[in-house]
Amino acid sequence: MAGIRDREFGLAATDLVVFVSAQATVGPCNVPKPRAWSPVEQSKWTSWHGLGSMPSAEAMRLFVKILEEEDPGWYSRIPEFINPQPVVDIEMHKPKEEPDIVPALTNGTGTSSIPEPKTISENGSSVETQDKVVILEGLSTVSAHEEWTALSVSGQRPKPRYEHGATVLQDKMYIFGGNHNGRYLSDLQVLDLKSLTWSKVDAKLQAGTSDSAKTAQVSPCAGHSLISCGNKFFSVAGHTKDPSDSITVKEFDPHTCTWSIVKTYGKPPVSRGGQSVTLVGTTLVVFGGEDAKRCLLNDLHILDLETMTWDDVDAIGTPPAPRSDHVAACHADRYLLIFGGGSHATCFNDLHVLDLQTMEWSRPKQQGPIPSPRAGHAGATVGENWYIVGGGNNKSGVSETLVLNMSTLAWSVVSTVEGRVPLASEVFLLSNLLMLK
Repeated sequence: MAGIRDREFGLAATDLVVFVSAQATVGPCNVPKPRAWSPVEQSKWTSWHGLGSMPSAEAMRLFVKILEEEDPGWYSRIPEFINPQPVVDIEMHKPKEEPDIVPALTNGTGTSSIPEPKTISENGSSVETQDKVVILEGLSTVSAHEEWTALSVSGQRPKPRYEHGATVLQDKMYIFGGNHNGRYLSDLQVLDLKSLTWSKVDAKLQAGTSDSAKTAQVSPCAGHSLISCGNKFFSVAGHTKDPSDSITVKEFDPHTCTWSIVKTYGKPPVSRGGQSVTLVGTTLVVFGGEDAKRCLLNDLHILDLETMTWDDVDAIGTPPAPRSDHVAACHADRYLLIFGGGSHATCFNDLHVLDLQTMEWSRPKQQGPIPSPRAGHAGATVGENWYIVGGGNNKSGVSETLVLNMSTLAWSVVSTVEGRVPLASEVFLLSNLLMLK
């Protein structure tokens, strides 16, 4: 962010800001060490030099994080001439060639590595795994096959944001919180999937909760997870301006438009954002993320939704490396799949599977074109297929939409977009108003 100095944002000229900014704008430290009589400059040089070969894009992301925490309004004061142009919808075309059909993956005995079930868990309910298309009234005009289509919506659109949570409950899609211009949000937006109309929910925080003495609104947050269960949904974890020591679980009742802080038992995980939270039966499985001190995590925790009790799981096998901004999915109510994500220096393209019965991690063999490394992507399951879209690799957005058959562990490319479009961007959720049919 060349030309933007600490004084323009009211920040102290700390070593942290200076050396991360230098890494982002100049690159690795190649300047001689300052003279011994300048301890301040020596400290800056030592800190900068300690970053080694960290990519400039990763340093820029860390620099922006620091600005967001120290001065949430920094983005609004950037000179107009360097503000990015607004994103506009463009037509996206289907790739010219269809992907090859990939044979089933076997484990040497003629059987699939993961047994193919008759049913799998999809948003908490069991459904047949055969291909099916469920189109709500407002989506009935979409006719393209395996091609992204921009939807026409009405109502007041939500502010642009990232690191928000999204979930579908009955015939509505809810969007909560996120990060807008460096400021955490607390608004709750809803899209009626029948009429494709946006509206804002006037949600309140239930009296008697820990935050109620301060405000009638829920605290702004980003990097959290929204999970639907029955006739309500939960917001789990997330970064806040004043983080707690442990994960906060909030529950939203759409009938009363009320948030409440859930009282949990057992030892809760440390607070974090960028984790994955997966509904498996009547439990929530939490993996990884980044804590309030930017320490990456690869721990595993399970919340029993019937007793609201946390269980710290010590699985066997080799777990995924610490990471955040990955995706997770459940297959056959037994297997937890983890794909991608990022650390402070790199992005991942590995696939890990946790057997929830034996609590053992594995790295199964895959087939088809192995995806490129990415973080900030989105994932959604339809039957036994797991669709992966968006994300970035510290250099550019990822343009292809992938699908993994979770029974055969075979990858294929479904669609590819060209140019700078929302589908090829980091911190992407499949709640964006584009539909792949």
